[in-house]
Amino acid sequence: MPFREGLLFVLLLLCDLCAGQVPEFYKDVQPIVHANCVPCHRTGEAAPFPLITFEDVSKRSKFIKQVVSSRYMPPWKADNHFNSFANDRSLSDKDIKTIVGWIDGGTPKGKQNLKAEQDLQARVNAGTAYKRKPDLSLRLKEGFVVKGDAAERFVMFKIPFELGQEANVEAIEFTSNNKKLIHHANFAIHPVADPAIDLNNTVDFVDLSGPSGDKYYEWVKYKKEMTYYGGWIPGTTVETYPEDMGWVMPKRGVVLVTVHFGPSSVDAESMDGVNIFFKTSPIKRKVKVISLGSGGIGEKDISPPFMIFADEVKSFRLRIANNQPDVSLLYAWPHMHYLGKEFKAYATTAAGDTIKLVHVPAWDFRWQEIYKYKKPLLLPKGAIVHVEGTYDNTAANPANPHRPPELVMSTGNMRSDQEMMTLILMYVERAAGDENLVFKWN
Repeated sequence: MPFREGLLFVLLLLCDLCAGQVPEFYKDVQPIVHANCVPCHRTGEAAPFPLITFEDVSKRSKFIKQVVSSRYMPPWKADNHFNSFANDRSLSDKDIKTIVGWIDGGTPKGKQNLKAEQDLQARVNAGTAYKRKPDLSLRLKEGFVVKGDAAERFVMFKIPFELGQEANVEAIEFTSNNKKLIHHANFAIHPVADPAIDLNNTVDFVDLSGPSGDKYYEWVKYKKEMTYYGGWIPGTTVETYPEDMGWVMPKRGVVLVTVHFGPSSVDAESMDGVNIFFKTSPIKRKVKVISLGSGGIGEKDISPPFMIFADEVKSFRLRIANNQPDVSLLYAWPHMHYLGKEFKAYATTAAGDTIKLVHVPAWDFRWQEIYKYKKPLLLPKGAIVHVEGTYDNTAANPANPHRPPELVMSTGNMRSDQEMMTLILMYVERAAGDENLVFKWN
């Protein structure tokens, strides 16, 4: 009997030790941090410090414990009860318990394995947030100097390209040496197959905010077609496409990159461009992009007229019918500026069904995202897309760019001290079996 009692005591002790085992950095914590934090916490991105190495993370452990326990970080603004998304970077309860347990346990390093951080650092050095180095990097000929005069600038850059052959694209990203300078950026891929059209005998950039804005018309000859349109806003992850979907990079043409530089207090150089990732597998379904609301289709149909008076909290709505054939939605990309308070988008069908697209109940300009669906969302022909936005133009809004508040409008110029209510949707034409398809995102 004493032997059995002693054996039971030892087994209980071992169970206690196992249950109380402290997580280790390389085995338990690093995968969580690299997957959920490093997309922003890396050199050149908007976050204030990197979180790539053991040293990066351990020296900020008390701060990290505070922000992950409160779910302040990593930021994920979408309402997961309204819809759920494939790229949700919020931490699970298990992830938080692992990180907090590691910190409370003294931040043990465990068996050192540097491969993951070395691979990640190599991608950072290559200027990409994607899972591998780019197959094609298109950059400006030289950096653009942003003057420290507190003025906003809209600058469009031309980047010509000539490839050996067309290529299937699995991902594309805007890249910059300093995204802290940038309010947002857009890029358009324009094919120029005619060899008689010189890609280089026009200006390399146009400051659309300055006196040289008219030089933009030198590029009209490049803009007869557009293969793809995308962009970047703070917090956004890389634009990728599900398996068997994507678009084809033309052999020859130009990328026109429009960069909205925010006000800066010091002179700084910005070296911008795009990274493109190719795949050898065929593209069976070509992706398409549509922009609704401010700067897109239906801008003048926003109701009531888009004016937000000082000291006012006001809501606006937009209704746009899908006049295309049935489509399958891949992602929703909402956009507002600093006065944004809440964003909601959904669709209604003739049959009375509601299709929930995206809801951001507490808008924060610093953390925007491409919200990628787990499964295709059917948007049938004739469905009505509803976009609703609420804005806070009061002094109680700490992000308000005007002190005291002033009249704010949406005039299409995209100035950061004015406003936008935009919904970008990526889609493919509906195909048989989409109702059972689960996306495999690259």
